[in-house]
Amino acid sequence: MNAGSGMHCNFHGLERCFRPIRTKTPAMFLNGVRFLRQAVFIALTGWVCPSLALGQNLVPNPGFEEADSCWQILGLGEIHDWYSAYLTPDYLLSCLPYGSVNGLPLNILTFQYPYEGEACIGLCTYVRTGDGEEQREWIMAPLTEPLVPGQTYYCSFRANAAFGGNDQYPLVWLASSNVGMLFTTYDRHWYWNDPYPVAPNVAQVDYGEVLTDTMNWTLVGGSFVADSAYSYVMVGNFFSNELTDTVRFADPANVFPWYDISYTLIDAVCVSPDPNGCERVQWIGEAEGSKPYVYPNPAIDAILIGNASGGKTEVLDMLGRRVWSGMVVGKRFSLDVAAWSRGAYVLRIRRESGIQTVKFVLTE
Repeated sequence: MNAGSGMHCNFHGLERCFRPIRTKTPAMFLNGVRFLRQAVFIALTGWVCPSLALGQNLVPNPGFEEADSCWQILGLGEIHDWYSAYLTPDYLLSCLPYGSVNGLPLNILTFQYPYEGEACIGLCTYVRTGDGEEQREWIMAPLTEPLVPGQTYYCSFRANAAFGGNDQYPLVWLASSNVGMLFTTYDRHWYWNDPYPVAPNVAQVDYGEVLTDTMNWTLVGGSFVADSAYSYVMVGNFFSNELTDTVRFADPANVFPWYDISYTLIDAVCVSPDPNGCERVQWIGEAEGSKPYVYPNPAIDAILIGNASGGKTEVLDMLGRRVWSGMVVGKRFSLDVAAWSRGAYVLRIRRESGIQTVKFVLTE
């Protein structure tokens, strides 16, 4: 979304104009009231909310509660710590009048309450313009301390697929995959007139499935071993349109206007060296029930295939050509992929009960 002074227009080419309105209710005040309410509750009952008892979080302003003011404007406004690494993510706030362009729960793009607190972030995770150009929105913040190479870190955040909103026509018609976290050693602050970044097609944490839940907040997370002293964290979709799956909320033939846009809400971002420091998700090698999985995804030199034993297994490239086949033995099976071409692949497991597939990506 666009931000600046005066009138603010253009939702990636859409002619929408809104005048910024500074309200008298700062988000920091709301956050302070919330914290005081929690402190009083703990003092009276002795009970500590699990989310308050979590360990060290290296992400500043993880719930986007801290800001200098409550602005009715598309863009990041005056939020603390976070800034754009690509185009203009939006700061969505409960302190605004109901139905405001960036208000919560109702705004121009969706209806949703924040996962926690009074605010969240909204960003485009898939955009294909009329001329085929790809666009994304990424947010970024400096970590409170650099990561230590060789140390395992545990990450999580909450995400929600946007749909609906208070516009005459919904602006978002797609759900997309690959929302995740990317860590860097350098600042990537994006400014107007900067060139659009190229999708790196890699992320330390990646939600490979299409995020279609518009009602609930999906827990996204994972763990990784730091290979550099990363000082910044980014949130968004860091994969190209070619490597991103989408699901339509409607048939384009029956909808007017139709926009190839996926918009995702983000809240409760966490990075911690403590296995219990963030919300618990499935860490390395864990799988949900008997569902097959590939780890890591994206991968570089080798992949770990899990929950695929007892079936005839093959890997196909995006042209449908078989690049590997065999029998997977054991709960976890390692496969060397260092010599394979970089790109997207499909793991297919054939059992008597049916066929299961898992998509994965190889990167440089």
